[in-house]
Order: sequence, then structure tokens, then C-alpha cells
Amino acid sequence: MYTATPLTLFQSALGQVAQAKPEVNSGDTAWVLVSAALVMIMTPALGFFYGGMVRKKNALSTINWSFIIVALISVQWVLWGYSLAFGPDKGGLIGNLSWFGLNGVGQEPNADYAGTIPHLAFMIFQAMFAIITPALITGAFAERMKFSTFLVFILIWATIVYDPIAHWVWGVGGWLRNMGALDFAGGTVVHISSGVAALAAAMVLGRRQGYGKEPMEPHDITMVILGAGLLWFGWFGFNAGSAVGSNGLATSAFVVTNTAAGTSALTWMLMSWIFSKRPSVLGMASGAVVGLVAITPASGFVGPLAAIAIGAGAGVFCFLAVRMRSRSRLDDSLDVWGCHGVGGTWGALATGLFASKAINPAGADGLFYGNPQQLWIQFISVAVVWAVSFSATWVILKVLDATMGLRVKNHEEDMGLDLSQHGEAAYRI
Repeated sequence: MYTATPLTLFQSALGQVAQAKPEVNSGDTAWVLVSAALVMIMTPALGFFYGGMVRKKNALSTINWSFIIVALISVQWVLWGYSLAFGPDKGGLIGNLSWFGLNGVGQEPNADYAGTIPHLAFMIFQAMFAIITPALITGAFAERMKFSTFLVFILIWATIVYDPIAHWVWGVGGWLRNMGALDFAGGTVVHISSGVAALAAAMVLGRRQGYGKEPMEPHDITMVILGAGLLWFGWFGFNAGSAVGSNGLATSAFVVTNTAAGTSALTWMLMSWIFSKRPSVLGMASGAVVGLVAITPASGFVGPLAAIAIGAGAGVFCFLAVRMRSRSRLDDSLDVWGCHGVGGTWGALATGLFASKAINPAGADGLFYGNPQQLWIQFISVAVVWAVSFSATWVILKVLDATMGLRVKNHEEDMGLDLSQHGEAAYRI
């Protein structure tokens, strides 16, 4: 007869613990790490996209804003940003600081967010979202903001606007997540928050010198096309990577992302052809980007036909928003609000229309699949993020204006930010 000894009981307990321990899936991990790299390249790609749209004397400074944000937010995210956004919940509003400096964030999976990849892999994937979001805002104050104030603004905005909103929508215990708001890859968290912040920034900083009187045409549309192409490429990691696994849902998100981008590029082209009698190349690039923006929140919840509808809507709504803005006195230099604010809003609401549990059982059905309540939930999440991002950005910029000053001096603006802020020029010819 076999009699268990203390040693065999201990060994048996160890075996049970080992069996219960979540295992890292190499395929899922590889895909998430590749996706993180794809999302990372989007931020310098954004620099090219924005850099080509400004005047030659501001090209280097505009590209650099995107580049230096990669460095700044990479450090902020490790120290406290990730813990605030995804750390253990405090009242549904914010994560606590128990993961400060990535304390406790290691190579084992965290079942709350991704049970088949290292916690560190999820962290670095989310870091790339935290990086590109404030970079999107920079197009609103291009050609006139002081570099020193810019650095402080980005650090504060990421901490008190992006991190809490990310927790509300994506963090375990976040109140919008608990309410049932759907945002697969960042329609509210990334695009509405940055697009509405851009609106506030353009209003607080005021117009560029000579706006409406002097030509302020893009200096290099080929650079814009390069940036748009790289953004389109990187966006597959942005959306399909948000499945946090190499699986069917990632594939579906990949397909609808491409479909919406193509549809929106064609739609913007047709809109410019109708209104301006020419098919604008800059418009085609902008159309692709707004299609990518709009499909982002819906990408894990909708099928290809819905993606076509979402992309077409983005092409129409964002084109009209940019056209309306251009006829106003608002100088949102590179139309961040019209593209990201409006595109993200449409995408978030469209998720409430087209979402289907047949695509993602973990999601919800939208209005067109018998659940009108989902559209109302999406509307609430959109309204909340609009209000919080606009008001918080306004206050941050007003405080910085009173303490550091927001704008460069008039003669520095005339000279261009490349020389006045960095003593370097993008072009020597």
C-alpha cells in the first residue's frame, strides 16, 4: 500500500501549482511584440506626415516633436504611466502606483489583460499607444509653440488626461469599461482624446502670424504620402495587435482595417473631385488616415461590409469638417480635430451601430443587430472623453501660458522653428 510522505505531498502540490500557472504562448507573444514595433514606427511616420504639411522652415521641428515624444513617453510610461492606466483600480477612475517603475510587471502573463503573453509584452504594446496619442496633438499648434513648453505640456497631458482615460476604457475596474463601452484599439482613448485636445490647443494658442493672408501650403506632399503609407502599414499592428494574440480575431481586425482605409481614401478623393474639380493627392492620403482612425474602435467588433460603411462615413464627415474649419478663423494647423476628433467620434458611434457578437463574442451587438442600448453607451463614452479632454487641455495650456509662455516670439516664428528653437535646418539649399 502506497503511503504519502510529506515530501511526496509537497512535490504533488508543486506539480499542481505548475499546472495552474499560466503559460506563455510563443505565437501570441511574437505577434504582440511585432505589433508593438509596428505601432512604434507610426509615431515617426506621423512626423513625416505632419512634417510635409508645414512650411519648409518648420519641417525639422515638426518631425522632431514626434521623435522626441517616443523618448519622453517611453520613460514616463515605465515610471508611472502604465501603473496609472492599467494598475490596480482606485474607484474606477485611475490605477494606483503599485506598478511604479514596472514593479511586479514581469515575464509571467497577467490574466486580467492577456493570459498568453508576458505582462511586459502587454505593457510595451500599450506604451506605443501612449506615445502616439500626444504626438497626434502636435499638428494643431505646428509652427508656433515653444519647444520647452511643448515638452512640459506633453508630459503633463499624458499623465492627467491620457492615463486616466485609458484606465476608464481599458483598465480592469475602469468605469466606462464596466458600463460596457466598446473601444477595441483606441477610438475614444487615442483619437477623440487627442483630436479634442487639438481643438482646445488651437483655440488657446491662436492663429499663426499671417494666417489667412500669406500662403501656408504644404512644402512636400511626397513626404506626406510617405508618412501616410507608413501609418497605414503600422496601423495593422495598432488594430490587429489589439487582439493580443495571433488568432482569428486579429485576422478579422487586419482585414477590416485595410478595407476601411481604402474606402475612405477613395471617398475623400471623390469629395475633393466634386468640390474642387480635382482629385487631391493630399486628400487621398488624408482620407486613408481618417478611415484608419474611424475603424480603430470598431476593428475587433465588425465585419468587412460594416468597415466599408465606416470608411465611407469617415471620408465624408472628416472632409466636411476640414472644409468647415478652413472657412473659419480657427487655425488647427494640420486639421487634427477634423481628422482625429471627428473621425474618432464617428468610429466610436459607428461601433454602437455595427458591432456584432458574431465577430467577437466578448463584445456586444450594436443597434443594427438588435441592441440600441450599445449606441447610447457609446454616445456617453464619446461625450465624457470630449468634455474631459477639452477642459483639461484648456486648463493645462492656460497654466503653462501664464508660467512659461506657449508661443515663440514673433521674430522667431518668422524665422521658423527649425532655426529659432534648434539652430538647425531641414534643408540647406
